[in-house]
Amino acid sequence: MTRSAPTARRLAVVMAILAVLAWLTVPAGAQPSTPPSDPTTTRSTPSPTATLAPPDTSIDGTFLSISVDEVTPTTVSTSSAPVVTVTGTVTNVGDRAVSDISVRLQRAPAVRTADELRTSLTEDQDRFDTVGPFESLTGDGSDTALQRGDTLPFELTLPLRSTTGPSLGLDRPGVYPMMVNVNGNPEYGQEARLDDAAFLLPVAGLPRDTTVLDPAAPDAVPLPPDTGRPVATTLLWPLADRPHLAAGLPGTVDEEVRLNDDDLAASLSAGGRLEGLVSALEFATGPTVDTEGALASSTCLAVDPDLLVTVSSMTRGYLVVDDPADPTGPASEGSGAVAAASWLDRVRTLASSMCVTAVPFAQTDLAAVAAVADPVLTSAAITTPADVADSILGVTSRRDVLWPDAGALDDAGAAMVAASGRTVALLAQDAVQTVSTPDTVTLATDAGTPPLRAALYDTEVSTALSAVGEHPTTPSVTPREQVYDVAEDSRTARLQDALGALHFDALNAGAPDTVAATDGPRSLTVAPPQTWTPDRDEASAVLGTIAGLFRSGLATPRSLSDLLAVPPPLEAAESDYPDAAVEDGAPADVRDVVAAQNARIGALAAALIDDSRAAISPALYVAPLREDLLRAMTTSDRRGGQRGESEQAARRRAADVAAGLDRLYGSVTILAPGGVFTLASEASPLLLVARNDLPIGITVDLAVDAPDAMQIENIGPQQLPPRGSRSLQIPARVSDSRKMVVEFSLSTTDGTRLGQAATVNVRSNAYGRALAIITAGAGALLLLLAGRRLWHRFRGQPDPADEQ
Repeated sequence: MTRSAPTARRLAVVMAILAVLAWLTVPAGAQPSTPPSDPTTTRSTPSPTATLAPPDTSIDGTFLSISVDEVTPTTVSTSSAPVVTVTGTVTNVGDRAVSDISVRLQRAPAVRTADELRTSLTEDQDRFDTVGPFESLTGDGSDTALQRGDTLPFELTLPLRSTTGPSLGLDRPGVYPMMVNVNGNPEYGQEARLDDAAFLLPVAGLPRDTTVLDPAAPDAVPLPPDTGRPVATTLLWPLADRPHLAAGLPGTVDEEVRLNDDDLAASLSAGGRLEGLVSALEFATGPTVDTEGALASSTCLAVDPDLLVTVSSMTRGYLVVDDPADPTGPASEGSGAVAAASWLDRVRTLASSMCVTAVPFAQTDLAAVAAVADPVLTSAAITTPADVADSILGVTSRRDVLWPDAGALDDAGAAMVAASGRTVALLAQDAVQTVSTPDTVTLATDAGTPPLRAALYDTEVSTALSAVGEHPTTPSVTPREQVYDVAEDSRTARLQDALGALHFDALNAGAPDTVAATDGPRSLTVAPPQTWTPDRDEASAVLGTIAGLFRSGLATPRSLSDLLAVPPPLEAAESDYPDAAVEDGAPADVRDVVAAQNARIGALAAALIDDSRAAISPALYVAPLREDLLRAMTTSDRRGGQRGESEQAARRRAADVAAGLDRLYGSVTILAPGGVFTLASEASPLLLVARNDLPIGITVDLAVDAPDAMQIENIGPQQLPPRGSRSLQIPARVSDSRKMVVEFSLSTTDGTRLGQAATVNVRSNAYGRALAIITAGAGALLLLLAGRRLWHRFRGQPDPADEQ
């Protein structure tokens, strides 16, 4: 499909609408006001340097869509064939038949600046001024027209250079924008350029020009590249995936984990994405291919601890829930345990022989983590990942460097990373403001914050690599003027763009934006997106390109350690957090839920009892819940066509954590006796039962809501055993004999409520103050009567009462 910048695309759409309206208003048999170009003239064979004016009748691909399916060779070298062959298909995507379809190959001047790796692909076709001849795919007339929905294959071959006929006219190595242009005649219309497809062709050397009879002639000999200033190259090889574990479930010792889907089983199996990334790296760094270890020494595995935790759990057997919205509901056995074990063993082998670093947990949004500002959550995001990688892979990973998925850090995120003990952040060049292109910079931070350095990777190369694979994306750090819809391009074209970007620095030793002020060695750090979706062949093409640069002398291997050892310039650089990174980050409503539920996790963890005899510790029990919060803030799948699905999954995961905590809090409750609780006296105790259904002990406080006539003594914190209950004897004193309603509830020691409140009806046999007055009055009367009788007896007088 035609690639264009957003503004150009909108203009093209308007032009297309005007063109269609013009056709509809022309009477039958009338001639258009602007004469159409002569098809014979348009399709004549031009000279290699001819300039092609854009036709006025272009309708921007409304009728035809062109796809580049194969480019041979993918990279031109001195040993290549002297021609380039492009094959593909033309599809009728319009509402009418198209006849007289023809295609041709065109070339633009070599890319001279890094931003042209993107912008050259959105240029108007007149920029592609070196053209080949048109090749007809259909004849004239409706009987040979391409009908709606039908496709036609094409194959175009053009010499790299020639003295006897049309060619690409290449005269030196470089990275060249190429275009396949398709013309056609839509039914009821006129011949026009209907679509085009652009891609990059890296030329690492020119083979001999076979059209020159004298092979020793200056214009016939092969033209090798300039290898005098090789590029020191470092490669990050990411192994990551979107979150798959079901949310809201606490840690366990013997239960099988639950996954929302079984997609990882396919990805880890032969032919899957993650298997392909490992397989390609195994082959490219094997001793028979990487004989000198150049690729292995320059490569660092960047592993997602969430992926490692998930795959490791899969090896022990796992369940796949029937409905991701119901993580505790019905589930079936997963099918990927064997594939998970095999893949994990292969990753362990690779990790034992090369650099390893852990990325933030689940590619979580570090700006959102910094906004929550909880030290435990921060540690789970950026400190614990190294421990996870070391434990599962059996290696010692690098703990000094952190690679955020966004490729950028805001000020709060940079301060958080520095405070965590990390000394270097791996960022895109466009994520910092600097007047030069150094390998490392020191980020300007607030006073009192530990210094944080940034090792910079190439933004244009990362952008091109992000488009490779099944799900093309555009990084958050890509300059907005370089953004277009990469999904419109074929996978072949997107891979060609990546190979061209990888060659650019190596082939442009004189380019002003790739050379430092000195004549010292140049450098390139290659960082694909963390959730990268190439297949094995595409991954192998990327690795093979870098290995080829090493073998040809255009590049030299540089380890991550050597990159981080490069001293930064004296002046500090300002971080530049792009608006796109904010848009691609965790939604605000998800961050709010994360902050609220993280506080509840902390309250529960503080109340749990750390008992060495228990099967699981409080930290391990609540860890999956905190990790779920980080998964809810993942930036994976948020930059491509899956953003809507990713946001929905994030909100569901956050809600599942809240529901899971509700279940855990509801597992600790007070049990009240049925009926009315009768006190034998005004100071009789109340007997209640507190139950704990959690697999770990917990410390609780008893909260009481009683009327003024009842005083309840505070019994202090109480410890409840795992999956057990405890009787509570609660001293109470009443001063009224009426029936009273008392509410009891349990809470954590910080006041967070647990379970449901229990309502107790209490009646006392004590009569309180009234009974005391009556008793005192009766006693006084008894004394009075007894004294009266004694008085009469003492005087020898009969008591009138005795006469009754």
